[in-house]
Amino acid sequence: MLVLTVSGGALQCNPPESTQIVHQGRRVYASMCAVCHGDDREGYKADQAPSLAQTDFLASVTNEHLSTAITDGRRGTTMSAWGTVRGGPLSPREVTAVVAFLRSYQDGPKVKLDERPLTGDTTRGQEIYGRECVGCHEARGVGGRFEGIGNQQLLATASNGFLRHAIKHGRTGTAMPAFESLGDQAIDDLVALLRSFQRTPLLPTQHEEVAKPPPLPLGPVPLNPKGPEPQHFNATPGFTSADVVNAQLARHARMGILDARAPSDYTQNHIAGAVSVPFYDPEPYIKDLPKDAWLVAYCGCPHAESGTLARKLAEKGFTKVTVIDEGLGYWTRKKYPTASGALP
Repeated sequence: MLVLTVSGGALQCNPPESTQIVHQGRRVYASMCAVCHGDDREGYKADQAPSLAQTDFLASVTNEHLSTAITDGRRGTTMSAWGTVRGGPLSPREVTAVVAFLRSYQDGPKVKLDERPLTGDTTRGQEIYGRECVGCHEARGVGGRFEGIGNQQLLATASNGFLRHAIKHGRTGTAMPAFESLGDQAIDDLVALLRSFQRTPLLPTQHEEVAKPPPLPLGPVPLNPKGPEPQHFNATPGFTSADVVNAQLARHARMGILDARAPSDYTQNHIAGAVSVPFYDPEPYIKDLPKDAWLVAYCGCPHAESGTLARKLAEKGFTKVTVIDEGLGYWTRKKYPTASGALP
């Protein structure tokens, strides 16, 4: 079937392959991305995940930047590495499909970015940053309420022109205002400061086909099979404090700990004893999960992905399911037991 669309008053033909890949991207987005970025790409549904629908963003971002962000994730944030080359579930074609889906909403031409050589001064940039930016982005662009503009992976794929455009024009409909009034030199000073946050260039994203990894082995569920019943757990849709969960683990209570994130996140760091049950595809594990033991789901959002997993388990007849309220970040900051690798 040939699909005709109207753009700028002229008929255009979208070949079937293009239409199919956008549809595929829409399905992947709904399954894996909407939980944080919103059903309509509006952003900020969970963990301040940025808008992917913003007009200036789509007009200035490159496909390479988008595909690298999806494939490699953003280390130090809750944005998972989704690409199979990083241990995630998405093949390069599926990543391309998500990019095509996002790009299908671009309703104007690409903007011409100002890629002239950088002439900014970091000392002046630091003064401007402290006055205008630190309240949202923190001292070095990470750990703030909004986009981690000091994230190493972002800086490695964002050109100077992309950064200039974002600062100058802002992100309409979000908390990021336009700073055009600062003038070109002050904007260059800010970009120079951001570049000073960038420690080393990262290796380019690998785009070769890598076999989709099989689901990680489930491991022991429940922990402490002969232990006592946990106390003070709140069944979904309620939440349970990480402090309570840790206390129940310390008393060797009988429970299972389910990491709802992508396997690429699980292998980097997880609660000690937890098993990987990704929120977007728990089906391979359902038959092996006990319905007579408490199951404690968690993620880093702090409970968008884990809440999705808990709802799916409830739909399958699991009644003893709860979600860690504060997420893995709090658990880690409290120095409660963690582990890394593919084993619990």
